Amino acid sequence: MKKLLLASLMFASTPLLAHDINTDACDVDLDAGVKINAAEISFTHKGQDLYQIVGRDTLIVDGETISLNSRQEQLVEEYASSIRDVVPQVKTIALDALELANDGVTLAFNELLGEGNDIGAELSNEIANIGEAIDMKLSVENGIEFSENGMTGEDLLGEDFEQRFEDSIERAVENSMGSLLIAVGQQLLMSGGDMEAFEARMETFGEQIEYQMETRARAIEDSADELCSAMMEIDALEKALQDEVDALSDIDVLNVKLSNHDKA
Repeated sequence: MKKLLLASLMFASTPLLAHDINTDACDVDLDAGVKINAAEISFTHKGQDLYQIVGRDTLIVDGETISLNSRQEQLVEEYASSIRDVVPQVKTIALDALELANDGVTLAFNELLGEGNDIGAELSNEIANIGEAIDMKLSVENGIEFSENGMTGEDLLGEDFEQRFEDSIERAVENSMGSLLIAVGQQLLMSGGDMEAFEARMETFGEQIEYQMETRARAIEDSADELCSAMMEIDALEKALQDEVDALSDIDVLNVKLSNHDKA
């Protein structure tokens, strides 16, 4: 029964958790750690500094400030600006996807327990906490740091983020199993005690949620496509810098390409 409840509730959040949102449009390979803040951007590899961009266009490679001509300064400035500009795009997509998932699971709990139930409120509060953490972590003003293996500390946008969301739902179910079982019993009575009819009803309900959220999910997918394009532009700028600045010719930290992923 617990498995059935979890499946029913998790189904509501499939636009995020089942990757219906096209987050796989890009293959992004960052072969370095990176720190981003308002004052500088720095790249490291295996604990060693590769290069920094200080201010708008000061380039430091291996601890040495590189003399640049006007064309090179323009490239450095555009490269740094593009990196900073992509941060709010990532944040917006993450928060929009989180809100979508929150709405899905809230509708699922409301269907079982009625509106204003404590379980839905508890879960919404946990999701709000995740959203606040994303808002704080993904901020150029506060500074962002990614190791070569992902975000330093709690990985808010990778598998850990998804697992935290799933764990929140499972914990809410476990803490309120009595109330849920009573609600399921009531739902079964409404279905004449027919488990298959109940499962069919929950499946239909899940399809209704998916339909209601499809437009919003597509909007997030479009934003992800725009983010992919922005990342490809950053990659192109890096390659231009490699061609223009001898000190960067052998340093390639970013590679972006489109994956073979077709929208449904």
